[in-house]
Amino acid sequence: MKTVAPGLLIMVWSCDLQKPELAATPFMVAQAAAALDLQVEMLFTAQAVQWLFLEHGDRLIGFGPQRLSVRHYLEAAADVGIEIRACSQAMHALGCRSDTLAPQCAGLGGIVAFIERGQDPAWRALVF
Repeated sequence: MKTVAPGLLIMVWSCDLQKPELAATPFMVAQAAAALDLQVEMLFTAQAVQWLFLEHGDRLIGFGPQRLSVRHYLEAAADVGIEIRACSQAMHALGCRSDTLAPQCAGLGGIVAFIERGQDPAWRALVF
């Protein structure tokens, strides 16, 4: 296996639309890791994949007076080079097509690729 630059994998699965107070944290962690010059990849799976849908871009996430829109977090993540992917299995389970995804989403990804990347000793993984 070829070693690449240090990186952080983030799986977002428990921060669904019913828990918007939890959804900002994975983005903030991803941005902090990018600021530390780590490569960062985020995979949104299960019900959390819905945060990547265009229709939810204006929804506020986080808690307290500092809540911002999902679109804001997606744009900030993309601006610092964070790769954001939607789980292909979750998209299939919800009956959704990739044209429903925000433009900041790099496309579809899957669990096998996530696990494979995590096998690299230079990478770490977090699950939210």
